[in-house]
Parts: sequence; structure tokens; C-alpha cells
Amino acid sequence: MTMYDPYQNMLHVLDEAASVLKLHKDEYAFVRYPERELTVSLPIRMDDGHVQVFEGYRVQHSSVRGPAKGGVRYHPNTDINETRALAGWMTIKCAVANIPYGGAKGGIRVDPQCLSDRELERLTREYTYRISPIIGTDIDVPAPDVGTNAQIMAWIVDEYSKLRGKYTPGVVTGKPIEIGGSLGRNEATGRGIMYTLMSYLETTGKKPCDITMAAQGFGNVGSVGCLLMKRAGINIVAIGDIGRSLYNPNGIDIEKAYAYANSHGRSLDGYQEEGMQVIPKGDVLHLDVDVLFMAAMENQLNAATMEGVKAKLILEGANGPTTNEADTYFYKHGIEILPDVMTNAGGVVGSYYEWVQNRTGFYWTEEEYNKKLQANMRKTFQTVWQVKEKYHVSARLSCYIIALSRIVAAQNYRGFLG
Repeated sequence: MTMYDPYQNMLHVLDEAASVLKLHKDEYAFVRYPERELTVSLPIRMDDGHVQVFEGYRVQHSSVRGPAKGGVRYHPNTDINETRALAGWMTIKCAVANIPYGGAKGGIRVDPQCLSDRELERLTREYTYRISPIIGTDIDVPAPDVGTNAQIMAWIVDEYSKLRGKYTPGVVTGKPIEIGGSLGRNEATGRGIMYTLMSYLETTGKKPCDITMAAQGFGNVGSVGCLLMKRAGINIVAIGDIGRSLYNPNGIDIEKAYAYANSHGRSLDGYQEEGMQVIPKGDVLHLDVDVLFMAAMENQLNAATMEGVKAKLILEGANGPTTNEADTYFYKHGIEILPDVMTNAGGVVGSYYEWVQNRTGFYWTEEEYNKKLQANMRKTFQTVWQVKEKYHVSARLSCYIIALSRIVAAQNYRGFLG
């Protein structure tokens, strides 16, 4: 049994897209390799006085269509290969959404819950110092991801600004409103997922009130996505986080669960409501529902879990939740997937809007922000569906066809040296 390699997963679909477009490998070889990878050691004096050395990463996969763009992940399992894959997916995602960015990703191998706030701040500032030569408003723009948030982005802005000798809010997105963040950005990923699902239901002639959903993952993406989809009429019967999974055949009170999780460190531990039962964590993937919302981590739908899936639609909120093997299985069995590189692009589209506002110094209302986000997500979905039907391929392969054609076209216009 070979170990799951997320970057090879990405390359596999990329090569399929190139085959459909009849591209010779010479025409897109540059997309298969990250432009730059940086690994840094981060020695931090902990609160008890001892020094601990963490490992951090920043991978810039592509800058062909604009500055590299991608989040920073704090997680104990983060490594260079995961970061490389996430950067590659960001390149595809930005091209599918047709925003002027390339792809990047960063991370530190750490469990942020095991650090005090002071330790977390020291770690973030040291990481910023170490990667500062390769990031910047017009070079590479980080953002929050798993294990990071607006506060961490604020520390990055402050440290980077000190290094540059001037306030530089555009170096990251996902900041607090008070220091140049954008109204609507915190909910942008979840809202974009909701817009994508609504576009799919409109296209297929289905009504939200007739749809049942189970959700794996109840962090920022999962909880906001569930809250907004519930308000749009979706009946969510199961939710799960890293600690537990909950099932209520009559529908979960998402407003109540969302408020509880937000006041308990993003955890559903101890949450209760009438008619609800705790189920084994893995069972949330195999419930008899219309939509399975994947909002946790990579590689959740794989050879071990795919055959038990009963949902007819998989909504990917997380990055890379489905392996190639599971992807092929679902396609053969008529299970539709709304892929991550289209569905969760609301986060980077929203980040693009924040970056534009930072650069111009002109800030929009939340209503204006959400209206622009909805227009982009609807247009992206329509383009993906048109290409899907033109080539008779999966929605994921359609995304890669669109992205690859745009990236190759940009590189051809820019030209090659040598």
C-alpha cells in the first residue's frame, strides 16, 4: 500500500487536464513544479525558560498570474509535502476564480493549543522574520488557515511592518477590521460554499428545503458554512468535529450549535439538544443524506471510507478531502463532487477584495463585499459547469482544465527565457 501523497494527487488531475486540452508536457511542465520552497528553523524561548525549535515552511507554487497567495497553517502534522500540495491547489483555485494571483502556502509544525498566547506570538513573529525576504504585498500574501486566525495575521503585519520601516497592511489578508481587515472576510469561505451549493441546486432544479446534509468539520469553514446553508433552507441532520459527531434526524439547531461552539473554543464537546444523539466520528460520512459537506482535513474520503458514502453530492469545504481513488469511485458511481478548488474559493476571492481595499485605501460595506463575492462564485460555478458539459468530465477535472488553460496562456504571453 502506497502512502497518500497530496502533491501527486494534484499532479494526477493536472496531467488529466493537460490530456483533455491536448497539451504537450513541455507546454505545462512549469506548472508541475513549485517555483520556490523555504524551510526555516524557529527557536523560541518558552514561558518556562527552555528553548524549543519548531520547523516552518513557505512554498510559492506559482506567480505567473500575479503575486503568490495562500494561508498559513499551524498543525502538528504539517510538513513540506502537505504545504507543497496546498500551494499547488491555491494556484489552481485562484486561476479557476479568475483573480490575479498565483498560489502559495505556509505552515508551522506545531499544536497551537499547547502554546500560551505569548508563546504563540513569539513563534509567529519569528516565523514572519524568517520568511520576510520572500513575502510582501506584491510578492506573496499569506492569510489564515487551519490553526491560525485574525490575531496571528495581526502579529505578522506588525512584525513585517517593523522590518520594512512602514505600516504594510496588505502583506496579509484575514486581518482584524481595526487594522485594515475587510468586513465579510471572516465568513467569506463559508459564504462562498453556500453560494456554490445554491448555484448547483438552481442548475439541477432542486430546492434547498428538500435537501438534507451531514457535515464533517465545525471549525470556521464548517460552522459558518452550516449556519449560512441552514439559513438558506438546508436541513442539516449531522455535524462533527475532531472530538465528536452529533446526529438528529429532525435537524440540528445550527444557530444554537454555532453559538455553543464559538463560546467553547470551537468545540462541540458537551453540546446537547432534544432528539440528538452522539454517533461514532466516522459515521458522519456514511449517513443517508443528500449532501455530504467535507469541512475538516485532507484525505478523509479514501479507499477505507468511500464505499460507505450514501450521499449523492459531496461538497468539499476543506482542501483535498478526497483522494484520487475515492474521486474515481464516486465518479463511476454517479456521486457528484463540488470540488475544493471551486467551492471553497470564497476565502481567497474575499482575500483578494481585502487586498484591493488595502492597496487603494478605500473600504467597502459588508453588503458590497458580499454582493461582489456572490457574483464571482456564481460566475465561477457557471464556467465550471459549461466546461464540464463540453468535455463530459467531472467538475474537478473541469476546474483543472480551466485553470491550466489560463495559467499556460499567461505564461505564453509572458514568454520563456532560454
